[in-house]
Parts: sequence; C-alpha cells; structure tokens
Amino acid sequence: MIAATWSAVHTRSQVLLPGLIASAIVAAAASFLSEHYGAPVMLFALLLGMAMNFLAAEGPCKAGIEFTARSVLRVGVALLGMRITFDQVASLGWGPVVMVIAIVTITICVSMLLAKAFGFQTLFGLLTGGATAICGASAAMALSAALPAHPAKERATLFTVVGVSALSTVAMIGYPMVAQWLGLSDVDAGVFFGGTIHDVAQVVGAGYSISPTAGDTATIVKLMRIAMLLPVIVCAVMIARARGAKEGGERPPLLPLFVVMFVVLAAVNSTGWIPESTQQLGNDLSRWCLVFAISALGMKTQLRELAKVGFKPILLMLIETVFLAALVLAILYFW
Repeated sequence: MIAATWSAVHTRSQVLLPGLIASAIVAAAASFLSEHYGAPVMLFALLLGMAMNFLAAEGPCKAGIEFTARSVLRVGVALLGMRITFDQVASLGWGPVVMVIAIVTITICVSMLLAKAFGFQTLFGLLTGGATAICGASAAMALSAALPAHPAKERATLFTVVGVSALSTVAMIGYPMVAQWLGLSDVDAGVFFGGTIHDVAQVVGAGYSISPTAGDTATIVKLMRIAMLLPVIVCAVMIARARGAKEGGERPPLLPLFVVMFVVLAAVNSTGWIPESTQQLGNDLSRWCLVFAISALGMKTQLRELAKVGFKPILLMLIETVFLAALVLAILYFW
C-alpha cells in the first residue's frame, strides 16, 4: 500500500516538475526585474509568462503549469491569512472598520452594476470590483479561484491583474500629491492610501513617502481591506452557486478549502503564539506562491486573446478606481 502510494506520488511529481520549474524561473525573473525597476512583481510575472506561453501547449510543461495556476494559487491565497490579526483591526477602533466595510461593499456593488451596464456579466464586475476594493492582484486571483470554471475566466483574470497592477502604480505616485494638495493630515493621508491603493507594496510606498505615521496607518487600513477578502469570497461563491443551480451547471462548494485555511491561519495568527519569523516566512511563501501562479496563468494565455477585451473593460476599471478614491475622500471630509 505504502509502496503503491509512493510510486503514484513519484510519478505525479515527475509529470508536474517541468511546469513547476518553468513557473519558478519566470517568477524569479519577475522578482529580479521588480526589485531593480520598481514595478509591480505581478505585472512582470504576467508579462514574462505570456512571452513563454508556448510552454503551456502540448508538451512536458503543460501539466505542471496547470497545477501551478490552480493549486499553488489556492495555497498562496490561504497563506494570506498570516498577514492579519484581530488586534490590528481593533487598534484603529470601529470607525475605520465601518469605513472599510462600507467602501468595499459599495465599490463592489457599483462595479457589478457598471459591468452590467457595459454589457459584461455581473461576475466580471465582481472580479474587477473586488480587486479594486480589496487588495489588487491577490484579490483578483483569490476571487478567480473561488468562481466556477468559465471559458472567459482566465482572460478576465489576467486583464484584471494587469489593470489593477498598472493603476496601483499610478496611484502610488499620484495619491501622495493629491493628499498634499488637499492638506490631509498624516493619519488621514494614511487612511486615504490604505483605503484606495490596490496592492500592499504600493500602499506602503505611498504611506511612508509622507511620514512614518501615514505609513503605519496606511498599512493597517490596507490589512483591514485584506480581511474583507473572506466575506467577499463567500458572497461570490454563494452567487456562483445560485447561478449554477438556476442554469443547471456545476455549483462550487460553499466554503472552499483554501478559504477555510485562510480563516484558520488568521485566527491562529491572532493568538500571538506564532513567532514573527514564522509570520514573515508565511508572508514570503504566500507572495511566492501567488507570483508562481500568475506566471503560470500568463503562460496559459496568448497576447491576442487578451487584446480582444477591447476598451470598455479598461474604462470600467478606471471608473472603479476613481470612484473608490472619491468615496474615501468624501468619507474623510464628512466623518
């Protein structure tokens, strides 16, 4: 029995290894370019992966690339729970918590309505709105993993990752100037950055470019937005299940395993029992898994397929980003 199991595992690993190595090489190259040129690592991973898309065709790398884009992605999302503790949320009081819940909910609802108005499926609005409102590329990947299979899902996910990565970089550069122009205090500037910029790295960059206080506040508010990933994924799965039942299609599980692991890790992390070095290791593993996954997803996509999305999705994501920024500024003004 043990020998048969070991043989099966060995055979499976040999099948997956070429694709895993290819994804790892692309991810390492993307990380090197990101560190040296300051652009989002997810964007580099996606573009480099697309340049290597011939590897995902029939050949020795195909199985490993498929595995990385699906299973390694879920591991990376689950490990995001290591970033969050309940004390971080409680440290800012109930005001920012209510604000984060409001901006995430309103932004996603508006995005779904806009997507329908633009002629897209509402689930595409949920994908782009969730990425905009929560944590950029990581949220896009997590929501994509939770939604049922669809011929256009991978293309929509790739486009969303490209869009939020580019817009997040623009926001990191432009939002500090907006905060200074509006005369925001360091705390308010931190809330603005943490509540609007898509990716964590860009939030940190924008916040600490103002002051340590703004950087600390921005980071905590951003972590609160990441904590909204769980309820949004559950809502997305419930919508997909209802639609699957209505259309006679396959319904995804109500609570995917990677979501359960996200909750468990966040709860354990909140106890204070996990050493800081272990937390950092979990964060690094999560980052690498997500970079691996987006590299594999890029290799599965051809550029001409991504080019077919047209101008309307770009306009949709731009409107979502501007709406989120205006909403947070309005809350800060009238709070």
